Amino acid sequence: MDNEKRKIAYSALKPTGDLQLGNYIGALRNMVAMQEQFDCVYTVADMHSITVDVVPSELRRRSYDFMALFLAIGLDPKKSILFVQSHVPAHAELTWVLNCNTMIGEANRMTQYKDKSRKAGKAGINVGLFDYPVLMASDILLYQADYVPIGKDQQQHLELARTIAERFNNRYSPTFVVPEGYYGTKSTSKIYSLTDPTAKMGKTDDNLNGVVFLLDDADTIRRKFARAVTDSEHEIKSSPTKPGITNLLNIYSVMTGKTVKAAEKEFDGASYEKFKTVVGEAVIEYLRPIQAEYKRYIGDKAELERIMKEGAERASYIARKTLSKVYRKVGFIV
Repeated sequence: MDNEKRKIAYSALKPTGDLQLGNYIGALRNMVAMQEQFDCVYTVADMHSITVDVVPSELRRRSYDFMALFLAIGLDPKKSILFVQSHVPAHAELTWVLNCNTMIGEANRMTQYKDKSRKAGKAGINVGLFDYPVLMASDILLYQADYVPIGKDQQQHLELARTIAERFNNRYSPTFVVPEGYYGTKSTSKIYSLTDPTAKMGKTDDNLNGVVFLLDDADTIRRKFARAVTDSEHEIKSSPTKPGITNLLNIYSVMTGKTVKAAEKEFDGASYEKFKTVVGEAVIEYLRPIQAEYKRYIGDKAELERIMKEGAERASYIARKTLSKVYRKVGFIV
């Protein structure tokens, strides 16, 4: 069993906003755990970021920040392949071939594209925004990924990747692994905004008081939790009718390793003010070593770039093998 080939998992985060607690609890901590079970390929997806207007200097800064935070939370370049997407040209090259194996109707049906189109209007839509699900398929299929950790909002994109892979395999002969979704454990908590506990905490949220960023200082975190929305009652219980309290209990559970039930007992009879203060302090203590490691990596740009370069070389080796196979099958001279 020890010699059995491990499955491959692929995941990417787009540096269009600063990483926050929802990213960590919903995705990043699971990415760390997956290293022990799978051969993991993890990407800072900067190519996906330019489908909307971004300030180039901000994109560059965030790409460094994301890689430094990847390392700070425990993603290990010895266990996983960590790289910046644009450093591996095969992502763009495979996308063209996959574009020619994707139907317009399939791309048109992508819900996120439709939602963003409605918000931006026709004048604000570029071809990249329409086409990015095909680039996402390339990201996954290049590495012959068996699993892709996703949430509900990405299921449709994974289905498109599977459809493209199956179509190519049927047309030219087996070439791509058809990937499956990886949904983690049932205990994975979704974290909501502190100011609107019915909306997911998001790194591009307009109300920054509702978002706890991984690099927020202690005073900022205390202030945000002090202002967190609760309800007009006084009981600290997890319930669908108490979304604010439930959200805070879930955050506390992850930060301390205690169950929600244990947390409810701990805060039995406590005021909401006391409860919010303790949750904020738990977050501060949890993030303290991550922030210290981040500062160490971001302060040594040469080391960070060395890790990026090494990761891109490892990723490119795998990606070029897949791309060469694809090129030969479609009739290109390789």
